[in-house]
Amino acid sequence: AGLTADARVLINKTRVEAQSYRLTCEDAPSVEYLARYIARTQQKYTQRGGVRPFGIATLLAGFSEEGNPVLYQTDPAGTHSEWKAQVIGGRNAKTLREFLEKNWEEGMEEEKAVRIGVQALLEVVDSGSKNMEICVVRFGGKKDIMKEEDVDAIVKDIEKEAEEGKTKTSGTDE
Repeated sequence: AGLTADARVLINKTRVEAQSYRLTCEDAPSVEYLARYIARTQQKYTQRGGVRPFGIATLLAGFSEEGNPVLYQTDPAGTHSEWKAQVIGGRNAKTLREFLEKNWEEGMEEEKAVRIGVQALLEVVDSGSKNMEICVVRFGGKKDIMKEEDVDAIVKDIEKEAEEGKTKTSGTDE
C-alpha cells in the first residue's frame, strides 16, 4: 500500500523543514509547528494533480517551551489536533480511545502512564511483550527504550491483576 514509503517521505520533508526553520529562526521548531507543517503537506497532496495523497495518520509527541508534554495527530486529509492521549489505526481504535479517555489523568506519574499504554497495547498485540517496544521520551530530548524484561514485568502484573479481578468476581457470584 506504500504506507512505509509515505511515512519516509513525510519524515524527510519534515526534517528538511525543521533544519530550515532552525537556520532561519535560530531556534528549534515547536511540535505544533511541525504538526501544522505535516498537515499542510498532507493537505496539499490531496489537491494536486498527478500525485497520490499520503495514506497515513501521524502522532507527534514532544514538549512545549514550558516543558509540558504535548501530543499532536495529523490525518491524510490534512487536519491536525492536539491530544492528551491518543491511538490511531486498526479496528479497535475507538475502543482504545475510550479506554484512554477513561483512564488518563492530569499530572499522571510516568510509571502509571507507561502501564496504561501497555494495557492499551495488550488489547491489540498478540503474544504479550514480545511484540511491544516502549519508548519513554523525557524533557530535554532524552529517550529511553524500555528493556523487554521490564515491559514483560508490567504485562505479567497487568495479567495477574486481571486474573485476581476475575477470581473476585466469580467468588462473589456464588
